[in-house]
Amino acid sequence: MRTAVDTSVLLDVFGADPQHGERSREALRAAYRAGALLVCDVAWAEVRAHFAEDGEFREMLGLLGARFDPISAESSARPMRSSPATAASIAGVSPSYGSSTLRADDPAYSATLM
Repeated sequence: MRTAVDTSVLLDVFGADPQHGERSREALRAAYRAGALLVCDVAWAEVRAHFAEDGEFREMLGLLGARFDPISAESSARPMRSSPATAASIAGVSPSYGSSTLRADDPAYSATLM
């Protein structure tokens, strides 16, 4: 299974968020055990902004085993035939309204962490 990871989950973990950090860490561990962790270009840029050095940022994502997965022009240009919530419901995952982590038009995505 491939899991798209939202900015908020990564920042919870990297920032040791006292409220959501542990739950986000556990969700990332479970997703990693189930397959690939993917970070879209928008989330990648949002998380990168929180690091002073590019090397440190890449090292942290590397330790997580997360890989860069940009949104394709074709995928982003396709009109959705239903709302994100409806598409997510059909796919059996949570809708993501931030960072475009759930690509409802791409059946290869099977989960999202938001």
